[in-house]
Order: sequence, then structure tokens, then C-alpha cells
Amino acid sequence: MREWDGAVAFITGGAQGIGLGIARALGKRGVRLAVVDIDEEALGRCGDELGEVGEVEVYRLDVRDRAAFASVADEVEGRFGGVDLLFNNAGVVPYSAVSELGYEKWDLALGINVVGVVNGIQTFLPRMIGRGRGGYVVNTASGAGLVADANVLYVTTKFAVVGLSESLRLALEGHGIDVSVLCPGPVDTGIVRNTRALDESAFTGLSDSAVQGVEAFLKSGVSIDEVGEMVVAGMEARSAWIHTDAVVRTHVEQRMTAILDSIPVPAAGTP
Repeated sequence: MREWDGAVAFITGGAQGIGLGIARALGKRGVRLAVVDIDEEALGRCGDELGEVGEVEVYRLDVRDRAAFASVADEVEGRFGGVDLLFNNAGVVPYSAVSELGYEKWDLALGINVVGVVNGIQTFLPRMIGRGRGGYVVNTASGAGLVADANVLYVTTKFAVVGLSESLRLALEGHGIDVSVLCPGPVDTGIVRNTRALDESAFTGLSDSAVQGVEAFLKSGVSIDEVGEMVVAGMEARSAWIHTDAVVRTHVEQRMTAILDSIPVPAAGTP
């Protein structure tokens, strides 16, 4: 990992939750911060807080908007110079019973959780490659990107981010740009509340008590500041995957065993 001090980071969903935890961890290491989020109030609070630590600019951005993404990127480069560290972190956790799935729900989930990541990569990666000084990309997925549960919308998007990140890491080996995928377990981010604020119909077919159970599970996990430090440590180690706990370990072992068991064993003598 290159020197932190003086580097420029661009963080989507950075005014709250895990994004804010990452921003705090980087800010105290002297990284100059460009924080984007769709929540203007959160951006104001974030800007005030982080501005007391170091250099920070905040921008309102819907990560689904490619033209706006490019415009903000130009502003950031005009202010700080080229972006060295890209964090595609913005995400939502919609839920729908299978019987109530519709295109609008797919568009919400895929638009933010997958297309938003693609937009970040496609906006900044050519610029990183063109400057020829390396860089780092961290994409936020989830433990649900390694082991499936019944939330089809969320699992689909997070498996996509894991696969994208693993492939991108291989593709960028010759460019000095590292890639990690963050696969957090429970973290107290307020993501359920924030998803509902974005779209009231984001949870269908899930009872209030079930939603409360999800929120309680997330609150039982590590803090956003702990995750920020874990991300920095993972980047320093150039880890392909960054985890926040061992919640999915047994499930991943079971999944991998089942996959291996499903693959035919070559016959003796087969090359």
C-alpha cells in the first residue's frame, strides 16, 4: 500500500455507516477525502466532523447517475488532483417476497448495489490507469455475497460485487492497482432505516417484527469505526477479501464442501 498521507480518497455512501467509518480511519492518517452521499443532512454533519481532522469535500450524488458521477469526479480532481483510493460503498438492503418481486424492485437493488459500483469503477479506473501511479479499489459487498439467504434481491447484488471484485483484481495486476472486496457481517449502520427513507416500498412481504429482528442483528455487530480500521488493515495487507467477523465462516465451509462434492471426480488416468 502506498503512503496514506496526502493520498486522495473518493468514498460513496461516505457520510454515514461503513463509509463514514472508512472516512474517519483515512482522515486521521492524512488522506484527503471526497465524500459523496445521497443524504444531504448526513453530508453536512460528515463535512463538519471530518473538516476538523483534515481536508474534506462533500458532494451530493446518486450513484446511479453516470453523468453526475463524472461531473463530481471532475470537481474532485480540480480540488485535490487525481483520486488514488476508490471506495464503492453506497448500498441498500431491499427485501421482497418472491411472489411480490417486480422490475421496480430489481431496478432499485441492481441500480444502487451493482450499477453504482460499476459507475464508480468506470468513472475513475481509466483515470487511475492513465496516470500510471497505481491505486486501490475497495468494493463493499456483504457476507451475503459469499453465502446465500432468501433475500433474492440483496444476495444477487452482493454476489455480483464479489465476482466483479475478484475478476477486477486479476485484470489490474499489471497496472499497480489493488482491489479488495469488503464482506461485512452485522454492523450497526442504519442501512434498513436508510433504505426505507429512499423507498418506502423497499420492504414487502416482511413483517414489522422480522424487520426489527434484522435491525437488532445488525446492531449486535461491530461499530463502523472498527470496520474502518479493518478496511485500512486489509488494504495494507493487500487482502482480496476483507471480513469484519467470522459469522459466515461455517456457512462458507459448508457451501464450498457442497460445491466440491457436486463436481465430478476425474477418472483415474484422465489428464
